[in-house]
Amino acid sequence: MRTAYSVETVRAAERELMARLPEGALMARAAAGLAAVCAELLARGRGRVYGSRVVLLVGPGDNGGDALYAGARLARRGAGVTAVPMDPERMHPGGLAALRAAGGRVAASVPGRADLVVDGLLGIGGRGGLRPAAAALVERIPAGAAVVAVDLPSGVDADTGEVAGSAVTADVTVTFGAYKPGLLTDPGASRVGAVRLVDIGLDLEGAAVALEAPQHADVARLLPVPTASSDKYRRGVVGIVAGSQQYPGAAVLAVAGALRGGAGAVRYVGPAADAVLARFPEVLVGRGRVQAWVVGPGLGSGRGEEVARALADTDVPVLVDADGLRGLDAEVVRGRRAATLLTPHAGEAAALLGVARETVEAGRLAAVRELAGRYGAAALLKGSTTLVAPGGGGAVRVNPTGTPWLATAGSGDVLSGLAGALLAGGLSGVDAGAAAAYLHGLAGRFAAGGAPVVAQEVAGALPEAWRSVMV
Repeated sequence: MRTAYSVETVRAAERELMARLPEGALMARAAAGLAAVCAELLARGRGRVYGSRVVLLVGPGDNGGDALYAGARLARRGAGVTAVPMDPERMHPGGLAALRAAGGRVAASVPGRADLVVDGLLGIGGRGGLRPAAAALVERIPAGAAVVAVDLPSGVDADTGEVAGSAVTADVTVTFGAYKPGLLTDPGASRVGAVRLVDIGLDLEGAAVALEAPQHADVARLLPVPTASSDKYRRGVVGIVAGSQQYPGAAVLAVAGALRGGAGAVRYVGPAADAVLARFPEVLVGRGRVQAWVVGPGLGSGRGEEVARALADTDVPVLVDADGLRGLDAEVVRGRRAATLLTPHAGEAAALLGVARETVEAGRLAAVRELAGRYGAAALLKGSTTLVAPGGGGAVRVNPTGTPWLATAGSGDVLSGLAGALLAGGLSGVDAGAAAAYLHGLAGRFAAGGAPVVAQEVAGALPEAWRSVMV
């Protein structure tokens, strides 16, 4: 599991470590790691460090000091290093002296040509986007130069991933000691490029985790696998309340996700039974014994009683999606004994929270936490980075798989059925949501292969995704 920690937690660990180290040792470790990554990029792009042109965009804090010390290391290897300060009167004195001693220089403006630019303008404490002086430097980054961000791209909020105004877009981000939530959460995550973690010796044992990004092994441990004694009821039966005369395909796709997600059987309830049976004759039609309900995909308006009936079965987990989320009663959800998983996209989340869609998109991490807290249920916020928050607080999970090609009609219906199957298989709301998002993202990659994809192809690729994590 890749874990991310809040700025406050990282700062506390840094202070504890600095109290035990000689002065400047921690910055030296960070600068060494940063310089190593920069040298690697230069060698890959130009074949060598010697003779390369490096520009440092230098802020007034420790972030700027890291850039200056790293620049000194590159200058000693023969790179031509130019530091451009945001505020010439507030450069890190030790870093500046080291750069000059190594042959680097300071300039008032950004050179017109560079092989590599190091963004050392703002650190993890930066808030509110770039100030005009910093934004002016970023606008002058030479075309074609590789951009390396120090700890995180300047202008990205380290705790939330929010971008309030101008911000750096990096090719590589070198982060120190621990991942920060803003590196893994959009909109900030779309600006970080490849993330390289440099170990500087922070002790985070027992510290509160803000964000978790599952890996193959984490998901494999969650997936329910049948044994010799399994039957369809032990594997889990999913009830699907979905589809309408207008949207029969939603029912078909939700059922496909549930069947491909490991359900022992699927019961379908709704007006699209003919379409479902034509595609999946193994489906049971009508109410009966289930281990989880999925309600909402393509349900249409005027069928709120179907949602209420599923939620009233408080001993059975329920996933609520799409039309099922309309007018959802928070007190009813909070009163349930079994797991509830809400799976809105940004527009649906905005309606549940009573805010504009743009507010959700700009602050996805805050939005999913608010949803989970308000409804006392696991919340899966779909989007460019899908987030899953537990109803009782704690670490949010961010999904690292997927492809932009998944932004296609019906893709969310497949995800709902898949997550419902995992709920029926015994997973908690958060585990079911996180595992389903991970498999769904992998299936999207496999099905698309870099080309457009339709939802039924995503469902068809779920077995390949399942196998890939179990290897």
